[in-house]
Amino acid sequence: MKITQDTVVTLRYKVAEASGKLIEESRTPMVYLHGGYENTLPKIEAALDGQEPGFECTLQLQPEDAFGVRDESLVRVIPKSEFPPGVKVGGQLEGRTDDGTPHVFHVMKIKGTEVHLDGNHPLAGKELKFWLKVTGVRAASAEEIQHKHVHGEHGHHH
Repeated sequence: MKITQDTVVTLRYKVAEASGKLIEESRTPMVYLHGGYENTLPKIEAALDGQEPGFECTLQLQPEDAFGVRDESLVRVIPKSEFPPGVKVGGQLEGRTDDGTPHVFHVMKIKGTEVHLDGNHPLAGKELKFWLKVTGVRAASAEEIQHKHVHGEHGHHH
């Protein structure tokens, strides 16, 4: 079966920096609903569209096609006194962007009385290399299409 709108794609992947340094490798297959449901990056969907199980490819994506360019307006330094006790580096907190939109911020460091936050995706601003291998394709169920994501093994469970 070919990968088309409303198919469920199972694949293995590796993500590396442009230099080749491995960032992540799938331990379990990634499963997503294909067809513009924002379940994977648009350039990945475009590369896989029309392909079949066994297809392999390597994509080199610029930041704007991967996790975005860095937005320095999402970097914050806030007094530690404004946080609940127990704030830790690596934690995530919900805050607001400059226009008041809710947004998740990562605690990057705590320096004295300051907490440094970053609302950018950890891979924002990086050129990335993706290795992909399609291991399965099936028709999506009506429920998966309605919910806009895969159900069952490696998918979303309600």
